[in-house]
Amino acid sequence: MRKFFAGAWRVIAFPFLLIFNIIAFPFRALHRRFPRFFPALWRVISFPFRLIFNIIAFPFRALYRRFPKFFDGLWKVVSFPFRLIFNIVAFPFRAVKRFNKFLNTEPEERPLTDVFVDLVSDQDTRQMMWNQVEALRGHLLRSVLALILTICVSFFFTQQFVEFLSQPIGGLSQLKAIEATESIGVFMKAALFLGIALAIPYIAMEIWRFVAPGLRSHERKISLVGIPLAGFLFLSGAAFTFYIMLPAALPFLINFMGIKTELRPDSYFSFVTGLMFWVGLSFEFPLVIYVLSALGFIEPKVLAQQWRLAVVIITIVAAAITPTVDPINQGLVMAPMILLYFISIGLSYIAYAGRKRNEKE
Repeated sequence: MRKFFAGAWRVIAFPFLLIFNIIAFPFRALHRRFPRFFPALWRVISFPFRLIFNIIAFPFRALYRRFPKFFDGLWKVVSFPFRLIFNIVAFPFRAVKRFNKFLNTEPEERPLTDVFVDLVSDQDTRQMMWNQVEALRGHLLRSVLALILTICVSFFFTQQFVEFLSQPIGGLSQLKAIEATESIGVFMKAALFLGIALAIPYIAMEIWRFVAPGLRSHERKISLVGIPLAGFLFLSGAAFTFYIMLPAALPFLINFMGIKTELRPDSYFSFVTGLMFWVGLSFEFPLVIYVLSALGFIEPKVLAQQWRLAVVIITIVAAAITPTVDPINQGLVMAPMILLYFISIGLSYIAYAGRKRNEKE
């Protein structure tokens, strides 16, 4: 892209450069023939202007030599609005330049065994490790602050979100609270879930910013896609829970053994938001496997060979997540998780093949 714009600029500027060179040719020839004449002529012509300028500037120079700090501070005050506007305009371009440089910078290659040895023997390596711990703490702190901010923002939409979640049972009028603070607890739980859903892309970005300095250039670019994808997968899992699992699970729970169930807001919304949260997290599994395979931590062959064990683990997890004990609802949880596991194997092969190809290059 840089070569394209450079070529386009040369094409556009060619006629102007040609006209300039034609006009300047005789003056350049005369200057090469009489190199001392023209500088002397310029000094003679500019002498009156330089004299007037020096006379006018003399008192200001004298004052500046007497009070240099005052005039420096005055200049900073006068030029501050212009510098501020310039920095605001230049900020996105500088940020894009720094980000592009960061993406294309290769890290220093060091074997992991050497790092562990240096941790014991080298003070600089131990200091580097503590710097990484401090950086991790900073990323975690910013993630928590972002979560607090998104929770505060979600307060404006929590009432509508609570009404939306109550649609499977016929609305909020079907719920009966027996404690004075129960409605407040429901409101806070719904706001917390909304805040987590909104903050997941930013939290994924903070995780990427922490691990990116140790990745190769192509690995940084690949893992960068996971930032928006993390939020999309979480919302996909939450939508799957609300639109597919709940309509199948709620009738079974409410009408079990023919006993009429009086739903409480606290138990209902804890059940719904908890189920949406855990299923949403399980939908992040393909993304995690793809990133780990691209980084070389997991081999797709191992995932393919251990699929039976994975199915057993998924069954246990689905039994823990599923709100009912019937096999139908447990199967509704297991089916997408097993499907996601096999999708993860395919993504792992793609990521691993790309990693091997880049290593050969």
